[in-house]
Amino acid sequence: MDTVRTWRGRFAALGLSQLADRKRPGRPPIFTPIQVAQIKALACQLPAETGTPLSHWSCPELAREAMSRGITAFMSTSTVRRWIVRDAIKPWQYRSWIFISAPDFRPKAARVLDLYARIWDREPLGADEYVISADEKTSIQARCRCHPTLALGQARAMPVNHTYGRGGALAYLAAYGVHAAKVFGRTEPRTGIDAFMTLVTQIMIQQPYANAKRVFWVVDKGSSHRGKKAADRLAAAFPNAVLVHTPVHASWLNQVEIFFSVVQRKVVSPNDHTDLAQVADRLRAFEDRYNATAQLFQWKFTTSDLDDLLAGLDRHAADHQEEFSASLAA
Repeated sequence: MDTVRTWRGRFAALGLSQLADRKRPGRPPIFTPIQVAQIKALACQLPAETGTPLSHWSCPELAREAMSRGITAFMSTSTVRRWIVRDAIKPWQYRSWIFISAPDFRPKAARVLDLYARIWDREPLGADEYVISADEKTSIQARCRCHPTLALGQARAMPVNHTYGRGGALAYLAAYGVHAAKVFGRTEPRTGIDAFMTLVTQIMIQQPYANAKRVFWVVDKGSSHRGKKAADRLAAAFPNAVLVHTPVHASWLNQVEIFFSVVQRKVVSPNDHTDLAQVADRLRAFEDRYNATAQLFQWKFTTSDLDDLLAGLDRHAADHQEEFSASLAA
């Protein structure tokens, strides 16, 4: 309303000519919209595509490249940073990924996803059937910092001394009840078949798992529980236990990995422990704290999403078949 009132007043006082833009404060723009677009497009290219011997672009490198190409005579790093931040372009970051190559990926992944939806062989699970996701978090070190860790302050992150003494390492084995949101864990000096079977025994002798019709154990293909021998070993020890493997390079399908990420963020980092006993005590204490308030993971990846993912990868492979063939030949 204030803007309309201002324009009406100008028009009434001095006529139509007063509705044109007036001179604005500050200096006029130095760079044209085309130059801005060219530099943003450059930031979205791989340096190798331009013949530049860099793994990724930084703001100073983009400014130098723009000047060497004649896009502009002079450009500051701060200007480049302001432009690409405006469009959330981050050429200095990268995310790794792995291409699915296992021919049996779809059926194995779908079997795990069906279990999360309480389905097995197209039949719903009964009330006395359970799903457990298990794995090991290896090499949790006891790093005793040479100077004590300090509390954070106003505009100051928590100071953690860089130098430390090594107090050894242990493994944390955990099993997560997918539909119960409960974690069972233990620490061991190292991983292996015996350590994993100890974890299994710890859980399978408890109720309701001891008298359950079936207990499905979702694991990856780690050496502690790999192949048919591991499945037979589990079934021999506990006839109602069924071992289910995730596909190769698909540990992200194992829900216990989400719990391990919580442990890494909330318990392990930053690592400042006097010895391994303190590490083990903190892991056990956190396990009790977590179980007291835990809620089910909101798992949203379904078999339909899996089919969409695989279809997208097939399209990507078809579009870049020549590049794949060249890389394999090299």
